Amino acid sequence: MVSRGTVYLIATGMLASQPVRAHHSAANFDTRAEITITGVVTRYDWKNPHVYMAIEMSGADGALVEQAIEAGASSVLLPLGLTPDSVRLGERVIVRGNPSRQGAGHIVLGRELTKADGTVLPLNIASRSARVPSDAEASSIAGTWFSPLSSFGAFSGSRRSWQLTPKAAQAVTEYDGTTQSAHAQCIPVTAPMLMVYPVITTVEVGDDTVVFNVDWMTSRRVVYLDGRGHPENGARTLHGHSIGHWEGDTLVVDTTLFADHREGLAFGIPSGAGKHVVERFSLNADRKHLDYEAWLEDADHLAAPVSFSSQWEFRPELTPTGLACDLEVAQRFLSGE
Repeated sequence: MVSRGTVYLIATGMLASQPVRAHHSAANFDTRAEITITGVVTRYDWKNPHVYMAIEMSGADGALVEQAIEAGASSVLLPLGLTPDSVRLGERVIVRGNPSRQGAGHIVLGRELTKADGTVLPLNIASRSARVPSDAEASSIAGTWFSPLSSFGAFSGSRRSWQLTPKAAQAVTEYDGTTQSAHAQCIPVTAPMLMVYPVITTVEVGDDTVVFNVDWMTSRRVVYLDGRGHPENGARTLHGHSIGHWEGDTLVVDTTLFADHREGLAFGIPSGAGKHVVERFSLNADRKHLDYEAWLEDADHLAAPVSFSSQWEFRPELTPTGLACDLEVAQRFLSGE
């Protein structure tokens, strides 16, 4: 258990009361209004951090027009059931979504897609999953795991209770999610937020290392188990320097030497040289879940340390997309299309 006198924040499916902060381009859409588009698929681009498609449909005057659709990231949608082969060009579909605030003719935010056979596919991070979870059991923390949206939502909501320093509070006030978003710049978030993103994570356990491959902008964390310490005056990197040890079957990871990051603690909250993360990874007794705990401090930005826990689902049937972030796709929303 990670304690150190911190506030303990538990992910227990609080998504309904702790909504996920909208990502950079969601503000372009009227999420209170819903529209339905029926037509034929003319484009389907399976990319990160957005999947884009186009539907040829009848316009207001009866003429055929092409409607662009923005969907979530392939890394987020694949665990929910959307795949590179889910949609075929020339296929007739129905898309439910939210209109652009700029009016008709502009891109639409997709929520779900219904195929001619009645199959409903997710287009949004909050969409219902089209997959039936595996009933497989893990033998250790090694394997393929998925962090559900409820964990990400709980983490996102929990930051409201964090005690920020004046420096961090000012940074939040000045934060512009459009121009400063790490998402829009193809910069991955970092631990612990990275570890609760609703994407696939594969864990490789070796004699001297444990490697976490997180399917979010091809993030890779290496934890050294060979007894080394953190290097003095070591280089600061995006994911920091991680050392670990086993406490029984629980992996304990200590990470420092993080590079400066505009959203290194959470949305709008930066981190710097003082960021320090301690994590615990344990196979749950049901062998179908991995219990994750994290303790986080950064004296420049947090007036008091915080801690958090969640669960991952064992999903050996899933294969990560392995797709890097496409900067052109990430910044497409800036065009005002």
